[in-house]
Amino acid sequence: MAWSTRELAELAGTTVNTVRHYHRLGLLEEPERRYNGYKQYGVQDLVGLLRIRRLVELGVPLSQIGAVGSDGDIAPEVLRQVDADLSAEVQRLRRARSDIALILRDGAPANAPAGFESVAQRLSASDSSLIHVFTRLYDDDAMKDLQRMVEADTDPINADIDALPADADEATRQNLAEKLAPILAQHLIDYPWLSDPAGHLSKSEHVTQQTFVDAVVALYNTAQLDVLGRASVLAQQQLRLTRAAEDDPHPVVGGMHGDTNASATT
Repeated sequence: MAWSTRELAELAGTTVNTVRHYHRLGLLEEPERRYNGYKQYGVQDLVGLLRIRRLVELGVPLSQIGAVGSDGDIAPEVLRQVDADLSAEVQRLRRARSDIALILRDGAPANAPAGFESVAQRLSASDSSLIHVFTRLYDDDAMKDLQRMVEADTDPINADIDALPADADEATRQNLAEKLAPILAQHLIDYPWLSDPAGHLSKSEHVTQQTFVDAVVALYNTAQLDVLGRASVLAQQQLRLTRAAEDDPHPVVGGMHGDTNASATT
């Protein structure tokens, strides 16, 4: 019994193009040709093709298969690597299904940063984009902390900053900075690594710093950048005052022991 390429492919449950591809790769030997020049395949060709298909079904890369003859086989170490790759893929698929479930549950955009599905609806486009960049700069622990920060941060100041036009006046900028500063200061207290993130970086400090700066400058307008810069300075000042108060709970003010005046924090 002799089969054409099409008949062989149908018997093996594959396509003519796949058979030809295996020929080009040298995985399947070219058969004899009939008097009219057409290929004619026999039982051994069918068996060889079925063996290749079996290995492909197991996940063995074509580059690892080689020519499969009557005694063709795959080394155990190759199968172990395939098994490890399949295990990693299974884990990826499980994470993907879990993420899809969260996206559908929370009505979040499908392209929302992983782990931020529940808050994606209230993230601005700039904030969401910046978080995407952060996923490539910081480790999992840092991203979990960032997730907690975003989930807990429901202050309307965020919406005000998101809507801030580039030509916002001085008074508006300073007002927003003063409102944002306590939030930033609390983050620095709750998550001390923010002041020294070196232990939570996925990339080098240089790459992280440069990428962070480039991303912030590209994603926020000049007024928003000004507010963030001012708020950061004020937050550091407030943090220093808080730590000083902790070191000396009864500071001397005007020759008397008591609380510092609120105006001293600005």
